[in-house]
Amino acid sequence: MVDVVKNEVLAYRSVKQLLGKKYNLLNRQRQQQQRLSHERHKAQKRNAPNSFGESELGQYVDRLLADAIIAIAKTYQAGSIVIPELRYIREQISSEIQSRAEKKCPGCKEAQKKYAKEYRKSIHRWSYGRLIENIKSQAVKAGIAIEIGTHSIRGSSQEKARDVAVFAYQERQAA
Repeated sequence: MVDVVKNEVLAYRSVKQLLGKKYNLLNRQRQQQQRLSHERHKAQKRNAPNSFGESELGQYVDRLLADAIIAIAKTYQAGSIVIPELRYIREQISSEIQSRAEKKCPGCKEAQKKYAKEYRKSIHRWSYGRLIENIKSQAVKAGIAIEIGTHSIRGSSQEKARDVAVFAYQERQAA
């Protein structure tokens, strides 16, 4: 939650805080994705059919997150919710992962590659598009406007969230 006029963060919630007692569902979903990915990999090695379907757990977790986000927006009487533009997110995430790998393992290219590969696996399992659609549908029901903001590359997740909201506000003022 950002007050764009004062350029300050009013509230920040992590995924764990948003899900609360149901955070264990996210861990269960991640474990399920990892297990299914492994099963698909084994099936591909055997040239066997590999159409392992996933449960609706991911969709449920996304709905819970969207509900929590809308509840916070209502609490602070937000005029709009700004969603980061996903058009160039893969490139941005790739550069961020490379930067993290270089910081984590300076001077060791093999360790950087291994770190980046593991980090990429965890990042790309999340369905951002599905989460955003859930947020949009819940916002429409609550009568809260949705805006698209440019996603910044630098800074912490809190700074990025603030920057996306401020940029969307500035774009709205310029229009």
